[in-house]
Amino acid sequence: MNFYRAKNESILSYMPGSPEKLALKKALADVDREVVEIPCVIGGKEVRTGNIFEVRMPHDHRHVIARVHLAGPQEIASAATAALAAKKEWESLPWQHRARIFLKAAELLSGPWRPILNASTMAGQSKNVFQAEIDSACEFADFLRFNVQFYEDLQNDQPLNADGVLNTLEYRALEGFVLAITPFNFTAIGANLPSAPALIGNTVVWKPTESQSLSAYRTFQLFQAAGLPDGVINFIPAHGPTVSDVLLKHPELAGIHFTGSTQVFDTLIQRVGENTPYYKTYPKIVGETGGKDFILCHPSADLDVSITALVRGAFEYQGQKCSAASRAYIPESLWRRMKDPLIETTRAIKMGDVRDFSVFMGAVIDERSFTRLDRVLSEAKNDAKNDARIQVLQGAKTDKTQGWFVEPTLLKTNDPKSPTMVTELFGPVLTLYVYPDAQYAETLNLVDQTSSYSLTGAILSQDRAAIHQAMSALRHAAGNIYINDKCTGAVVGQQPFGGARRSGTNDKAGSMMNLLRWVSPRTVKETLNPPKSPWYPYMMEP
Repeated sequence: MNFYRAKNESILSYMPGSPEKLALKKALADVDREVVEIPCVIGGKEVRTGNIFEVRMPHDHRHVIARVHLAGPQEIASAATAALAAKKEWESLPWQHRARIFLKAAELLSGPWRPILNASTMAGQSKNVFQAEIDSACEFADFLRFNVQFYEDLQNDQPLNADGVLNTLEYRALEGFVLAITPFNFTAIGANLPSAPALIGNTVVWKPTESQSLSAYRTFQLFQAAGLPDGVINFIPAHGPTVSDVLLKHPELAGIHFTGSTQVFDTLIQRVGENTPYYKTYPKIVGETGGKDFILCHPSADLDVSITALVRGAFEYQGQKCSAASRAYIPESLWRRMKDPLIETTRAIKMGDVRDFSVFMGAVIDERSFTRLDRVLSEAKNDAKNDARIQVLQGAKTDKTQGWFVEPTLLKTNDPKSPTMVTELFGPVLTLYVYPDAQYAETLNLVDQTSSYSLTGAILSQDRAAIHQAMSALRHAAGNIYINDKCTGAVVGQQPFGGARRSGTNDKAGSMMNLLRWVSPRTVKETLNPPKSPWYPYMMEP
């Protein structure tokens, strides 16, 4: 009998007057009224350092919603000590009891905690109601439930037995502690990176990104409410370099579960390599990093499907998804029909305060992101004035008066290797390259060779042979390929997520493959009728 079989959490509609909308409106009002004091939590004890980081609403940056106590070297070291102290009892607990804690967290999230997590995600990360719902409610719950099923399935993978011999594999936790480093853009990723190793029996030091501290803290409180023992996950908001200086040289670092920038991941790997002789065991390193994700349209692509995929893929959550469409390849015949309606649709996107449920786009996460994107768009506008090869079709305006707002922007270039076709921007900027219909095969090579990343991509075509051709040519260009859909929106249990090349280690969050990274298998052979003589039959003479 199976212990647990998971199913995906249903997406609520938030129609006017619906119970979920009323509950979320109340939770948003609660966030507006309160400035949450967020401590470090080490071994179950709250620690306030006095080194404060203020979390502000990106769409209303004068509004402070949390004051975060950042951990210093002493607190970070204490978190590792607390994780190691909790490990023996936690990993000795039968796995079904560990699983029940995370399953309870999923049920609480589906019910009374849903508006709390969604409201904190909307306020702190500027997600509209739909983007918050599919992230901090549905994907979060899916990770918790499916990881239980995946771990059970993994343990059912056992070796062959022979006559008189029983063979088993034990899927043990790693020896030491796991460091989870999580990004701002997905509350669900912030939940999964520490909880997936913990389910196996590992104990964790969790460093959330400062700007995501509110929803991260609510996530941690949810785990506590579900009965997670003290010290299993230790919550330490902190500056990344400080964490690295302390924990990357710790002899009992057993693994790193990371989502963030490629540059930071490069540094982590380099530092681990430098410290390898001092570790008790070789650390497991799992990383999902950047992307320069593409949408490729074939001449047979449906016009409306293409426009929808481009707009949703590029501009949902302000283009701040690792999987967001950032470069597109459009055939000339389709472009002639697409240009005007694509511009009009992009122009119609409503941008503003996400507390207004009619908004499609909020603000980018912080002033640093705003400043970077403002510079990119200023350069694009300047280039467009002096170079006929690039055009600003729509947007490219920014405004930080109230919030860090960047307009949804369409650029068109005649150079498929222009900077905005190559560089990861992590904002609502889509660059389009229009190619001659007869050069589909050559364009496939461009898609494959333009970027060092390999995360997501979409192929839009009604020609099955063209789809097959693209799938073959783009075999290594993306870890997640979407056919006749946008290149975002992976669902746990349906589309395991991750990419290779400079996009990460492709260990597929939302699948059994990710959990494999957090186990240290032990093979056990038991001989039921062991031999009692050292001599073999072949040694006997006739």
